[in-house]
Amino acid sequence: MRRLNLVFILISIILLTLLLRIYFLSIKSNTYYEELSKNNYIKRVYTVPNRGIISDRNGKPLAMNKLGFSINIKPHLRSTKRIPLLKKLINLINDHFPEYSKEELFEKYMKLDSSYKHDFVKLVDYIPYDKFFDKYTLFNSLDSIKIESEVKRIYPYKENGVHIIGYVGKASKLDITKNPFSKHSDIIGKVGLEKYYNNHLQGELGYKDIKVNALNKELEVLDEKKVYSNNDLKITIDIELQKYVKQIFNHKSGAVIVMNAKTGELLVAASYPEFDANIFVDGISIEDWNKMINDFNHPFTNKIINGLYPPGSVIKMGVALSFLENGIKSNYTVFDSGSLTLGKRNFRCWKHEGHGIVGFRKAIRESCDDFFYKGSLTIGINKISKTLAKLGIGAKTGIDLVNEHFGTNPNKSWKEEKYSEPWYIGETVITSIGQGQMLVTPVQIARYTAFLATGKLPKPHFSDLNYEEPEEIKFDNKYMRMMRQGMYDVMNHEKGTAAYYSKNLKIKVAGKTGTAQVISIPQSEKKRMKESELEYYHRSHAWLTTYGPYKNPQYVVTVLVEHGGHGGSAAGEIVSKIYNKLLELKYIK
Repeated sequence: MRRLNLVFILISIILLTLLLRIYFLSIKSNTYYEELSKNNYIKRVYTVPNRGIISDRNGKPLAMNKLGFSINIKPHLRSTKRIPLLKKLINLINDHFPEYSKEELFEKYMKLDSSYKHDFVKLVDYIPYDKFFDKYTLFNSLDSIKIESEVKRIYPYKENGVHIIGYVGKASKLDITKNPFSKHSDIIGKVGLEKYYNNHLQGELGYKDIKVNALNKELEVLDEKKVYSNNDLKITIDIELQKYVKQIFNHKSGAVIVMNAKTGELLVAASYPEFDANIFVDGISIEDWNKMINDFNHPFTNKIINGLYPPGSVIKMGVALSFLENGIKSNYTVFDSGSLTLGKRNFRCWKHEGHGIVGFRKAIRESCDDFFYKGSLTIGINKISKTLAKLGIGAKTGIDLVNEHFGTNPNKSWKEEKYSEPWYIGETVITSIGQGQMLVTPVQIARYTAFLATGKLPKPHFSDLNYEEPEEIKFDNKYMRMMRQGMYDVMNHEKGTAAYYSKNLKIKVAGKTGTAQVISIPQSEKKRMKESELEYYHRSHAWLTTYGPYKNPQYVVTVLVEHGGHGGSAAGEIVSKIYNKLLELKYIK
């Protein structure tokens, strides 16, 4: 009986296994293979929305799409029997558009066509509408050619604002891996706002699920999703004002920022020299590429966020605030004889005979180095660094551009970590006047200047999509008033370092000049420079950062002139003209 039960159990298990297998094959597998079979007769065709238009604050298009057409050739013409038809079609293209060589078109077709490809082969990516329109009927009447509408990204203001707007380019394999949309659009934002807001500008794909037969003939549309194209981007820049600034900058190399002091909204943001973004849309020539990468003024570098410079004397208000919040009294004075001796080294003030007795206001007005040397020895580098960190030095501003640099806000632990070396007292002295290891970007200085004007650190931005409420930084009102009075004197007192150069200003503004020493020139560039060029590129950079009107701060204007020497003389007239233009355009009220 026991053996009979075992046999019965064994038979039951075998039957159950067979039933489960039958279920899987007849029901479960059927569902799986049914899904696979759909791919045999349902074709999904994607629709790419037009890339969003970037426009300035007044609605003027800065990046837009120009209508045109692509020429697509029927697949499977590579066989010996069908090659003559392919060559005939290629000859037709070449006859009407001789810029496309027969050899290159043939080679491209043979590369893109395959036995498994059922879609037409795109042979010519883009021909402008006005150039193709009168030939449209001829080409469209041929069964072996399909004409499709295409758009091409263009930048109507060419080089103006290129470092901000950026440009698009052909999507690489890496781009497609990170952003599958670009497989269908074939382009992606490479730099600037085109890259930062790429996902917004590209919109969302639409598609149609189409039933086809064995010959790939379309039978009916089974499902459809419309494209999402609410993807335009309006930015804060005034492109006409940006053009005006380029004109008065007069072929110098450097950067200019005009920013709303209270909100961080950027009205002008320019890095010079610039280049025409349109040359990148179809691919830049080797000649143009080499010309730009060998330019000593570095047109590819966005100096607003990637240019790293010693701040020079423009940092002195931040250092002065550090003195005050770390125990140095507001009536603190020094006697400046022209130099300070530490060990075997002399640290000179820029004014060789010295400034005599100097307090906070005079130190800012006349940019007395000795005042900051002596104050820095009292509190030390770590306290200075801590205060400057609160003011955004050595940190990203959060501006809506990719790859923003941090800069350097040095202190003892920073040097130990970077170089495994101790910090020397002489480094504290030179850092206190914005030289040595300290490095900043122009946008950091513009933001810091906005704080000096308003008591708050705004986030610089080009779009409301990136707006954040300014961060309030607490300092005694008395201390802030001292900084502002010193900055007022810089621009308006007879002994102010920028007063002579800003005499044409129609409103009262406050500011600070700075001179940033060029520490070194890359060896690769030195080898290519003429002696006269070498002398020029060793000249110091010139800073002038300002806010105005003085009693009701509305805008920050920060100017950096590379190799400009003294900030007041190099940038004073530029700053004056910008404020007068802001007044004329009624930005300042």
